[in-house]
Parts: sequence; structure tokens; C-alpha cells
Amino acid sequence: MANWKKRLVTINLSFFRYIFFFLVLSLSAQAQREPKPDPITTRILFVFDGSQSMYARWESGQKIDVAQRLMGKMLDSLQSLNQDNLELALRVYGHQKPVPPQDCNDTRLEVPFGKNNYGSIKRTLNGISPKGTTPIARSLERAAYDFGDCDNCRNIIILITDGVEACDEDPCAASRLLQQKGIALKPFVIGIGLDKEFQKTFECVGTYFDAADEETFENVLGIVISQALDNTSAQINLLDGNGLPTETNVAMSFYDVVSGKLKAQMVHTLNNKGLPDTIYLDPLITYNLTVHSIPETTLEDIRISAGQHNIIGLDLARGSLRLQNQARGGDELQALIYRPGEKHPLHVQEFNSKVDYLEGNYDIQILTLPRTYLEAVRIDAGKTTNISIAPAGVVNLQSSSPGFGSILILQEGEWIWVCDLNDAKSRQSFQLQPGTYRVIFRPKSSQKSLYSVAEEFTVNSGTTTIVKLK
Repeated sequence: MANWKKRLVTINLSFFRYIFFFLVLSLSAQAQREPKPDPITTRILFVFDGSQSMYARWESGQKIDVAQRLMGKMLDSLQSLNQDNLELALRVYGHQKPVPPQDCNDTRLEVPFGKNNYGSIKRTLNGISPKGTTPIARSLERAAYDFGDCDNCRNIIILITDGVEACDEDPCAASRLLQQKGIALKPFVIGIGLDKEFQKTFECVGTYFDAADEETFENVLGIVISQALDNTSAQINLLDGNGLPTETNVAMSFYDVVSGKLKAQMVHTLNNKGLPDTIYLDPLITYNLTVHSIPETTLEDIRISAGQHNIIGLDLARGSLRLQNQARGGDELQALIYRPGEKHPLHVQEFNSKVDYLEGNYDIQILTLPRTYLEAVRIDAGKTTNISIAPAGVVNLQSSSPGFGSILILQEGEWIWVCDLNDAKSRQSFQLQPGTYRVIFRPKSSQKSLYSVAEEFTVNSGTTTIVKLK
């Protein structure tokens, strides 16, 4: 009995090993089949203050010494992370020419972008001897040329300064231009022991952090680097008519508010638990979201909170419109869907199809002969509005020779134009909606109106009518 139990356990273990091995292979194969997006490269440009004021005392030493030491510590931490998709560069200002006289062009890219250049940046930082003025705006302007072309990069500037603009230029305008052109995201600004009265001058430049002491400066560096490196999780709740996040399977586009550039596109998805799928967005960007529903829906000025899961809600109460035509070839018939009062259609929907629309009233023009018009058709959230039309009838017109003419329909006691005849054919066929019609015809060979003929006929659904024009 003991041997039997032992053998059963062995068989069970072998079975589970086999299942586990099979699942691993299956998941691996699936992962290989699904295309993975190319990883985004993060490029961080440090714009460092090397002006004369950095010699000022600050807690344990001079500002320059403290900044060099803590920046070096931060670079060591970054290097230990071994980030493959990270490139750094260093621009320094105020470090080449002493004041007076003031040189507002004293700004230079000391270390260009590259991977694993931590040591080079540290050595350059440690070799800085503060000398000159503070040309912040010009440094930001020149930073535009520090970032080379890259289609899959996010460009970030971290400005570290202990003073304000000294060259009568506008750092806010320079920063705004960088963002509008999509060259760099909204900069980080770290003020080293900066007077409170000057802090507001940097709020329009970028996200400002006040490093009032050494410990705060070190903490702020960590926070800024963390935000610069990490995308933040989010979910888009598309709310149905009951306020629940059940709407899905619709395309979405995310745009940078400042530059207007497209940043991400995806199809909204619910996960296997029926909840909105987790996506990742850059916390340094303020977004406008367009949901490509019919009609489209937008949500503006979406701000992402770094370090936490963001839930973004958008009302998308939708119902369905089903168009039905049981005639042979009925799916070839189309309808134009309008918002009431608008000239241009929202959508062209084929018959024998079902399409989702936002809850509301719509005008519909069905491309029958003659046209069928439906006004203020109501579509309610979570429900399906059904519209069906009777199959058309076929009318065959026969004449001894081609000619000119038109088909008219009787509506409310008046004859209304439907379509013209083809003056190159003597035999023509039309699919017309049920009703009472007249065809007015004159052969090409007849040069007098007197020879015109008018034939009245009735069209019934699904039948064929032959009209002979003599």
C-alpha cells in the first residue's frame, strides 16, 4: 500500500511538472507572437548653475561643494540602476568668464548625451569653479540644440540654480517655447537656498522644488529623478448610462496639451476581471484625451499624479443603432447619420449592421430612391434602436431608343423629382421604394416637346414592374 501511494505521488508530481512545462512553453510562445513596443529612451539634461553666487556658504560648506557632492551621490545611484534606456547630458552656465563684465553667453554643453557617461559628468561637475553671471533663459534656449533628433525619446531638463535670471531675458518664454515645439517636457527646477521672494519667478519655468537645506536638496533630487524615470499607472473609466465603467473597445488618442503632439494611441480594453485595463502615462505631461466614439468625446487638461494609480473618468453612455433590410443585397444600402441641425454626417452606416453611438437624438438619411428621411431618432444608453425598411421594388424601363426624362413620385398630392434617366440607354433598371410614380420621357430623335410621354406606375416591395415607353 505504501509503495502504491508513493508511486501515485510520483505520477502526480510528473503530471504537474508536465502541465507546468506546457504552460510555460505556451506563455512563452504567446509572448513571442505579441509585438512589444520599442522601449522609450529617457534623456535628462542637467542645467547646472556655475555662477559666482555658488561660492556662498550653505550649511556644511559652500553651495558648489554641497551640490557637487550630492549630485555625485545621485549619479552613483543612477549608475547602479543600470538603466539601458537612459541617457544623460550636462550643460553649465556662469562658469567660464568672471564678472564683471557680465557675459550672458556664458553657457556651454559640457557633456553631450550618451549612455553610461556618469563618470564624465561627475568629473566635469567636480572641476567647475564658479565665476560668472546667471543666463538661465539663454541656457534654456541653447538646450534646444542639445537634444538630437529622436522619434522615441522623452526629453527632460533639470535646472539646478541658486539665483534668478541676471540677463534681463525671459526664462518662462524660453521654457514655454521648448515645450510648445515638443523639444522637452516641462522642466524641473531645483532652487538651492533660494530666497522665498524669488521662488515664484520659477513657477512658470517648470515644476519648482525648494531645496532649503542639504537634506531637502538630496531628497528633492531623488524625487525629481524618480519622476523623470518612471511612467505612472492609470486606468480610463468609460462610464455607461448608469455611471459604471463598462464601455470599452473604442480607440483613444492622448495629446500633449502644450505642444499639441500625439503622445499615445490605443484601443480601450477591459481585463479578464471586467475592469479597465491598466495603462502607463507620463506624469510630466498634461494630456488632452480624445475618445474616437461616434460622435467623438474629449476630456481636457488631464494631470497625472506621479507615484500613484490614476483613475480617469469620462462619460461615454452609448446605445446601438441597428439598420435592417431583408432584400437580397440589402447590406449594400447605406444611411447617413447626422446630429440634428448639422450639415455634415457623423457616420455612414451600412444596412444589416449594428453601430454604437452616444446617447441622444440623430437625423438619418437612408440612401434609397427616393431618399428616406428620419428625424430625431432616439438612441438610449444600453439599448438598441432598430430601424427596418421594406425591400425596394425593381422597375425596368424599356423604350425603342434612348431619350431624356425623369422619374417622379407622388407625395401629398405633388409630383416630386426622384432621378433622371440615362440618355444613352434604351433599357434601364431602378430600385425604388414602394409608391406611385410617373416617368416623363422624350426620345432623342424627337425635336418637339409634343412627342413627350408620361407613364404612371406603381412600385410594390420586392416585385418587378415593367414600363414600356412608346
